[in-house]
Amino acid sequence: MAGKTQHIFVFLEIFSREGGIQSYVKDILQAYGQIASKNQMKAQVLLLRDDPECDNPFADNEAFEFHYLKTLPPWRGRWRLAMTLLALLVQRRPQWVFCGHINLGPLVQLLCKPLGIPYTVLTYGKEVWEPLDPRAQKSLQKADRIWTISRYSRDRACEENGLDRKQFALLPCAVNGTLFTPGPKPPELVERYGLADSRVLMTVARLWPGDIYKGVDVTIRALPIIAQAIPNVKYLAIGRGEDRPRLEQLARELGVSDRVVFAGFVPAEELSAHYRVADAYIMPSQEGFGIVYMEAMATGKPVLSGDRDGSADPLQDGRLGWRVPHRDPEAVAKACIEILKGEDKRCDGEWLRQETLAAFGTDAFTHRLQQLLAVSE
Repeated sequence: MAGKTQHIFVFLEIFSREGGIQSYVKDILQAYGQIASKNQMKAQVLLLRDDPECDNPFADNEAFEFHYLKTLPPWRGRWRLAMTLLALLVQRRPQWVFCGHINLGPLVQLLCKPLGIPYTVLTYGKEVWEPLDPRAQKSLQKADRIWTISRYSRDRACEENGLDRKQFALLPCAVNGTLFTPGPKPPELVERYGLADSRVLMTVARLWPGDIYKGVDVTIRALPIIAQAIPNVKYLAIGRGEDRPRLEQLARELGVSDRVVFAGFVPAEELSAHYRVADAYIMPSQEGFGIVYMEAMATGKPVLSGDRDGSADPLQDGRLGWRVPHRDPEAVAKACIEILKGEDKRCDGEWLRQETLAAFGTDAFTHRLQQLLAVSE
């Protein structure tokens, strides 16, 4: 696609590692590519830590021109990024610049403001939940727009960094309803994990000591209470990390080690089948948003989350799922029992999937991005 550059995106890295931010950015690029094909748009994409050898699914999309700037030592890569961005700003005069991480905010502000080119900072979650250094704070305060994934992330960022809520626009995460679909429990997974004739609670989370907030330990503590009402309950914990020995010991101490199955790492392409094994998705956590809840609901599974975080958005303030105090095993147990009894509207898998995709499916995400880009013209 020939033509004028309307937008510049500046990212740390997208393709050389996996993570929530990377998945979110890929959704943005996927949606942008669809919008661009209909509106003759073009974007320059600057990547500080990716190189040309990385697996880039958008490499052949004519809407994008990618600039791979990974260079050693790292300071040289940042210098290349600054020079490349400055040259593009001067030569292409884009309508808008999108800064993909707060760590790049000071550079984007430094180069865009003197040239009168507006910019948006994309924020995801925890990186803006605490007071930032003065330069990063200023780059947010001076931004023409700030995008974030949830009301909770917006409010935390404003409170900690003196930001105006009017600067913010919400671009929630998306769930792919083609990848995450309902279906019967896969017999091979039921056999692999010893889940025959069981009611299965499931969590997908990193088992790292720094991620205790995910609430795997709280769910394990809730199991003795749940088992009194649901004798065949089991808990499938998917994920790896150094906190697993502590969690295994906790299960032994509580006498529920026979009910807890640690599945270890599961590749992304196998997650949909694992959601189907579950009768409910349980993660009493503190999330910036919580895409796993949407993946579960798109698969037709009822969900439980914490009650003071960004999960309020995918769970629509409790309309689509249970929200409980995230460190309260008794509250988790009570909600899990209600879920497994299946008498609540929020256990209707077909309805959960319909409501989730209507609000957060890829079509809804693309439409929302198109609205935000129109504001940036």
